Amino acid sequence: MIWTVKSPATKKVIGTLDETPLERAEDLYDNANKAFLTWSGLSISERVHFLQKLRLSIVEQLDDIVKVIHDSTGKVAVEALTTEVMTVVDSISHIEKRAAAALKTRKVKTPITFIGKSSYIEYKPRGTVLVISPWNFPFQLSMIPIVEALVAGNAVILKPSEITPMVGVLIEQLFEQAGFPAGLLQVAHGGKELGAALVKGKPDFIHFTGSVRTGKIIQAEAAKQLIPTLLELGGKDPMIVCADANMERAVQGAIWGAFTNSGQVCMSVERVYVDKSIYQKFVDRLVQETQALKQGIAADSDIGSMTFPQQTAIIKAHVKDALEKGAELIAGDHPDQWKDGQMFIEPMILTKVDHGMAIMQEETFGPVLPVMPFETEEEAIALANDTRFGLNASVWTADLDRGKRIVSRLISGNAVINDVIITVANPYLPYGGAKEGGIGAYHGDVGMQNFCVQTAVMVDKGHKKKEVNWYPYEGKYEAFVKLIRSFWGEKRDWGQFLSAYKKLLKIGNKK
Repeated sequence: MIWTVKSPATKKVIGTLDETPLERAEDLYDNANKAFLTWSGLSISERVHFLQKLRLSIVEQLDDIVKVIHDSTGKVAVEALTTEVMTVVDSISHIEKRAAAALKTRKVKTPITFIGKSSYIEYKPRGTVLVISPWNFPFQLSMIPIVEALVAGNAVILKPSEITPMVGVLIEQLFEQAGFPAGLLQVAHGGKELGAALVKGKPDFIHFTGSVRTGKIIQAEAAKQLIPTLLELGGKDPMIVCADANMERAVQGAIWGAFTNSGQVCMSVERVYVDKSIYQKFVDRLVQETQALKQGIAADSDIGSMTFPQQTAIIKAHVKDALEKGAELIAGDHPDQWKDGQMFIEPMILTKVDHGMAIMQEETFGPVLPVMPFETEEEAIALANDTRFGLNASVWTADLDRGKRIVSRLISGNAVINDVIITVANPYLPYGGAKEGGIGAYHGDVGMQNFCVQTAVMVDKGHKKKEVNWYPYEGKYEAFVKLIRSFWGEKRDWGQFLSAYKKLLKIGNKK
């Protein structure tokens, strides 16, 4: 079937493509498995060379890539450039620098009780990795897991979101231009039925970014075959503003953290808790600065359109639920004033909210910012942790020790002090969530390593006939008791330890 793809912002046709038939899933895995045999045999430096060519190709085509992302998502050009393309080239650059060290065979210590042996960890590619990526950051959230999987030696099948398929077409073209082997990176276009077929095709690893609901479905299906998964799911990220915070920076951070990409960010600021003593002043500045933002598709616009039409229904439901329960809308249009099919949603600020409202509990994923006062640090921490999510959080204070103390008590995979969202853009940090924020982590050294089978190896030279813990056991119990007490007891006694060890050797070597 031929898809005709339109821009969510302009409604203009931006491209066409062929949907991938479900029956092709088996062929995709056959192609990937063949490519894997050759690719996995290359050295890390040889794989990195391909990634370097990819990075340079991306940099040469910045404007064209930004246009595809902008047309596909409705996000403004600056955000397409900085949050998508720049993040990807920085991540590839990081991989070029760190892959050899992160993936090399690593020696580790061996306990003295295994005297004469050595130990190491070897990182081996898993095979074929299935990457299922979302529509909100279709370039970044596809490319980073792809390049991490590839440098680790895997083949990849990408199923991009059917909402932004032209970005998937772009990605496939970029890999072809960079000269990657045929079949190593394949892009399959389709909806949830294709996703289900690919999961049932038994990949060696699944990397999924998307909703909690879909993540649970994938996890359940993968569990049937014990396929390892990495899930990056939802968020309802809190922002705690202390009385001593830099007011202007906190206001600007809240606005950008809540409204960048029209709030369609899993790490968006979705709840703001402000110390009661500065609450009203903070809210007044928040409204003033929010109303100054420019919305549209012009080069100088601050906020673009929504990407997925159905998401507006969720936003509308959350806002109306809050208003019906006593919340006050102090910036933005009332949802009842929205037109059918409206994709440009004015940034909204809500006050008089509480945790009995969906807007404070469920992921809204839109340009809505609820603000709530708190009286004590304990209350702020309790409110921030009162969620089924745990992806990201931020704390704003002039006292960095206080900020670190609060962060240490937040149940969150990521946290920032006096800033928002940015941990995902630091390629040296692992990125993953707690609770329903996700399972596992990528980025950093651990990201490349998670796309590997990690084999723990111990080596003995094979000169001795037996080990002290082998048969026969006769006469060994008391010697082992002496060995354990002398080595792990309150005070280490090397004389007793060596005496016990020699006795065990003597008993073991008896004919």
